[in-house]
Amino acid sequence: MRRKINVLIFPAGEINSVELHDALSFNVNIDVFGCSSKDRHGSYVFKKYKSGLPLIEEQGFFEALNELLDEWEIDLIIPTHDTVAQYLAMNKDRIAAGIVGSPYETTKVCRDKKLTYELFHDCNFCPEIHDSFVRFPVFIKPRDGQGGQNAYRVNMKEQIPSVYSSEGYIICEYLSGRELTVDCFTDIHGDLRVCFPRERKRVFAGVCVASETEEITDEIKHIAETINERLVFRGMWYFQIKQNDQGKYKLLEVSTRCAGSMCFTRAHGINLPLLSVYVAMGREISVYQNPGIIRMDRTLISRYHMDYDYRKVYIDYDDTIITQREVCLPVIRFLYQCRNKGVEVEMLSRHEVDHDDSIEKSLHDHAIDRGLFSKITRVEENKQKIDYMRKENAIFIDNSYSERKKVHDVLRIPTYDVEGIEVLLDWRN
Repeated sequence: MRRKINVLIFPAGEINSVELHDALSFNVNIDVFGCSSKDRHGSYVFKKYKSGLPLIEEQGFFEALNELLDEWEIDLIIPTHDTVAQYLAMNKDRIAAGIVGSPYETTKVCRDKKLTYELFHDCNFCPEIHDSFVRFPVFIKPRDGQGGQNAYRVNMKEQIPSVYSSEGYIICEYLSGRELTVDCFTDIHGDLRVCFPRERKRVFAGVCVASETEEITDEIKHIAETINERLVFRGMWYFQIKQNDQGKYKLLEVSTRCAGSMCFTRAHGINLPLLSVYVAMGREISVYQNPGIIRMDRTLISRYHMDYDYRKVYIDYDDTIITQREVCLPVIRFLYQCRNKGVEVEMLSRHEVDHDDSIEKSLHDHAIDRGLFSKITRVEENKQKIDYMRKENAIFIDNSYSERKKVHDVLRIPTYDVEGIEVLLDWRN
């Protein structure tokens, strides 16, 4: 049996690392690992994760990285930051695994907006670049910045920020129109196979959090094809454009890494991270797109670590597993999570006291497998659920506050209402 492709996401702490995890972790041919220098969100997402790797510029980085690559038998690394992508590409011969991404010269140009604009200075989609503040308004941004960090609209000389320097910043024409991200993919032959524009309808902390399918026009296609002709790409990449006052799109930036919102392209059936892994392995690929317009909107979600190692779950049925006559989906997910982890689940229910049907019939009617429960205990009318419970590394889930408080006060074990199920969900995969 052929071994899976072991893929390391580095650094594995920001939103695009979560997209890479989600895009790859369910593929039967791939095992996904994560590591970071600074411990951020990765440990909440990656089942196989390590933090504390030296920063890329620190002494001992390559020794520590290669030791980890050897330990986990990593085949490929996917860098998630532009600077990291450039550094790994520049030092690929010192790394004991392949790099998913474009060649060093491409990463170098894409990381430096001055080099980017110099490469496309003769193109009608290149924005006006100024050597000094000769007109207003203008937009200034760092040569090596991303996500709008330390970028400013300047309306007059008095608004020039103190962080500005002529060596580190670019002065661009101010663009007032719609902004698009265009997700792209280039195969092993250098052919542009995917050109997928999406509107950045709302942005939070530099990340697109609301997007909508955008029609690909001849103008957008021309920009994508020109960029692909002048730079050597391998796998996924993207560029951002924005309209000027005349409605013409101008180039903002090009990047060779996974975008934080490439999940939107994946929602249309195009898994760019997976295709990029295959290209890095030298394989031919095919691409198709699902029809229809999709709108995406997202906000922050919460993931939790808890240091209480429970091996037994006591759970109510009515108004807990079943809420408002429907199966509660987060609870069902949690029950299967317990099954996967070998955690025993015992149902405690007064269903047959309060309803005409049996608990077995209710389970059948809601298509819930009896095998999810190690035991179903029928709570008698004159008893409390705590009478059937033991303290043994257990937790208790019930919609009734009085039941939960009794268990908390007597047994001193964690208790949760239905809304608290999210604390127990393990997103690592």
